[in-house]
Parts: sequence; structure tokens; C-alpha cells
Amino acid sequence: MLPTRRHFLAGLGTAAAATWIQPLRAAVDPKKDTIVGHGAFRYRVHKDWVRPGQARYHPILNCHEMVQVADGRLFMVGDHPEHQMLVFKPDGTILESWGSVWPGCHGLTLARENGAEFLFVCDSGLWKNGNGGYRQTGRVTKIDLTGREIFSISHPMSVGAYEPSMPFNPTETAIAPNGDIYVVDGYGSDFVLRYDRNGKFLALFGGRTGVPAEQRLSNAHGIAVDLRAGADQATLIVTSRSDLCFRRFTLDGKYLETIAVPGCRVCRAVFAGSELYAGVCWSTDPVASKLPGNPSGFAVVLDAQNRVVSAPGGTAPIYADGKLAPLARGEPIIDHGHDVCVLTNGDLIVCQWNAFQTYPIMLERLA
Repeated sequence: MLPTRRHFLAGLGTAAAATWIQPLRAAVDPKKDTIVGHGAFRYRVHKDWVRPGQARYHPILNCHEMVQVADGRLFMVGDHPEHQMLVFKPDGTILESWGSVWPGCHGLTLARENGAEFLFVCDSGLWKNGNGGYRQTGRVTKIDLTGREIFSISHPMSVGAYEPSMPFNPTETAIAPNGDIYVVDGYGSDFVLRYDRNGKFLALFGGRTGVPAEQRLSNAHGIAVDLRAGADQATLIVTSRSDLCFRRFTLDGKYLETIAVPGCRVCRAVFAGSELYAGVCWSTDPVASKLPGNPSGFAVVLDAQNRVVSAPGGTAPIYADGKLAPLARGEPIIDHGHDVCVLTNGDLIVCQWNAFQTYPIMLERLA
């Protein structure tokens, strides 16, 4: 019988827990070393971060998003019908897996309230059953770290925000410093919906039509709160994946700027230190687009000025006259990079979608 999370954590003392939070470093094999990235953000690839044999108890289909909680555990959502939440140690050991109520499980966001931690799970409503695919309405669920449901946000039509003909297939959430909840309807009607901390609807903005072209959201796949300038200057970074960019808005929905990432169908923004990280699910590279499944994923790192400084698994970022040349896949390391989780030591865990039912890979940050 595999140890449960309760058994595992009960056996940890304070010192042991502090040690456990730090990922273990694998021995270096010069014959197998693969280095990716550019400049100060270069990484050694560990494709076997999750050791073989664990799929027997914790099977997966696609890896979607991952967050790290205060005690070091890593929570990841996927779309396996009976194992939609996987919980890892930082060394890649799977502690447990559970969840069968989010068949279109897609987004995962960590929130902290009065010292407690909660997770917001986005079920997009898009899911597969055998060889068939289905579109249903999506929902957003707030849970605690044991999976207990606090509340759910369902179709915006119920609060008068949508018309009956408008699909709701949410892909991501973000939580503002005051607790407000932002939901992006990235596979549905491409609006950003704002709720208070208790799930009461407040407003919506964005959309594909009825706004200036530079402000539109097309495949609003991700959303994040940018706190790099401080909580009093927090802004929203919303992915417009079809437009190969992020768009910045105030917390009230006022458009501020576009951050272009040419060549990259980027997923959500992830902030660590002064950098912005993101997975790239596809590139627009014409060569990769002709390969079966378009396996063109990689990741990008943007600095405090929102310039791409590294593209692990991709081509080197080159700027000419202040404009970034389109990026493309480099070495075939990452398949459809769907999310990047940045560990406290700078290592990256990359979740891959449509990657032959493989677990995330680890990119070890080089000094």
C-alpha cells in the first residue's frame, strides 16, 4: 500500500520538512546532459523527474497546470477521468492522486487567505470520452488542499452576464490582493469575469468583438495578477494566445498595454522574482506546423522590462530595433508547454499537453 499524504506529513519533523521542500539533485551524466535556455536562464533537462513505475498508481492523460504550496508540495491538474489532481514532492515522487468531478480539468490557481491556502480549479467543459470529444458548460471550483469544495462559479448567464447563446468554457483564474476572483473564458466567449471573494459577480470586460483590435482577447487562455510593482500597483496580465501576446489591464478592466511574444502561442503568465515565465504550447514556425501534431512547445522567460531573455527549448531571442524576432522550437525537449512552475531555487517544472501521456519535466537552473 502506498503511503498517503497524511502518513507522509505526519512523519515529518520541522527540520525534515524544510529539507524535503528542496528538490534532490540528480547525478550528472555527461553523456545525457542536455542544456537549454539562454543568458542567465540556462537549464539542465531532467526528463525523468518523475521516476518510472508510478503511472501504475497515478495515471495521467495530459498535464495542464501546477502550483507549489507553502509546505513544498506541488499540486498539478490534468484530465484523467479518475486522477485529475496529482500531488508531488519536489523530487518528482507522487504522493497521491485523486479527483473525478472535473472531466475538463484545465486551470489551477493558488490563493492564500488569513494564513490558509486554497486552490481554484477550472473545468473548461471540454473533455474527451474514448474517441469522442464533448463541449459542456464549464465551472470554477474553490477547494481546500484536501479537495473539499468551498463553492463553485458556474455559467455567467445565471447572473445576467451572458446571453443563452454565449458558451462558458473557463480556462484560468487569478486572485487579486483584495480577494477578488478573475475568470478568463478562454475556450468560450473570451471575456474576463470579475467576482468578489465569495463568488458574487461584479463585472466583465474583454471579448473578441466590440473592442479596439489592440485590446481584443482571442483564446484568452490565461490570467495572472502582476505584483512586481507592489500590491498597490497590481495589474492583470491576460493571455491572448491567438494574437501571440499578453495584454495588461488594470484591476478594473482598463487596457494598458500589449506584450508581444511573436511566434509563440503562450499560455498563462507565471511570476517569480522580477521575471515572467510562460509555457509555449505551439509556435507559428512554418516548419514545425507541418509536423504531425505540431510538436513545437518550449518556454519563455521575460525580464522586468517584459523582454524575452531566454527561451528554454526554443531559439535564442533576438531583438532588432526594439522588436523581437519570432521565436521557434529549438531542440525537441518540450512538447506543447502548457505551464511552468518556478520552484524556490529557480528550477522549473514544465507541464506538457498532448505529450504522449508523459509526466512533467524538470529544468534545473544552472548557476
